[in-house]
Amino acid sequence: MRLTIDGASCTGHGRCYSMAPDLLTCDDEGFVAMRDQPIEVPNDQAGAAADAAGTCPEGAITLGA
Repeated sequence: MRLTIDGASCTGHGRCYSMAPDLLTCDDEGFVAMRDQPIEVPNDQAGAAADAAGTCPEGAITLGA
């Protein structure tokens, strides 16, 4: 599973890295640091990745194979 964050849609609410701190971190401006690059999600973090995607108010996070 891969998690991708659309950098143009991310507005820095911080919910995603709060929900999945083992997968995502923030930059100095409060935006998720891993924008516009796919992140391989380990099987044991799939739930946290889904929570992060589900909590994004902009829908900037997608999960795919």
